[in-house]
Amino acid sequence: MVDIPQPLSRKIIPAADIPAYPGPRPLVFTNGVFDVLHRGHIAYLTEARALGAALLVAVNSDVSARMQGKGPDRPLNTELDRLIVMAALECVSWVTLFDEKTPCELLRRCRPEIYVKGGDYDMEALEETRLMRSWGGRSVALPFVEGYSTTALVRRIRGA
Repeated sequence: MVDIPQPLSRKIIPAADIPAYPGPRPLVFTNGVFDVLHRGHIAYLTEARALGAALLVAVNSDVSARMQGKGPDRPLNTELDRLIVMAALECVSWVTLFDEKTPCELLRRCRPEIYVKGGDYDMEALEETRLMRSWGGRSVALPFVEGYSTTALVRRIRGA
């Protein structure tokens, strides 16, 4: 087993423990692969955290990330590495992992007040938005930071 530094291990919550969420409210929830962390992610996560008392980030597992159609060789970083990096961010209160294509099951269990995605998403088209509205929560699209995407960064690194 990999040693996870103690302060970080306290921020990593197994998905099965999410229903026991004891933290402060309002809870802000977001999800993503977060394969290669960049400035756009930091701006987005910092802004998401400012919307509530706590930020729970659900990271796509390696299996779930492959369902996103980003390519057969993605993610570049393992799910454990991505969890540890996410847990190290000051703006992130807790982080968990999910295996499904969408985080709907986690949303049902923790019932956050606010669900956040980047501005490149059509919030009205997301199943997550309909689910959030079913208990009075809201979905928010934060502005996309132009010029910052992991896919573009990977292309640049590979010289494509």
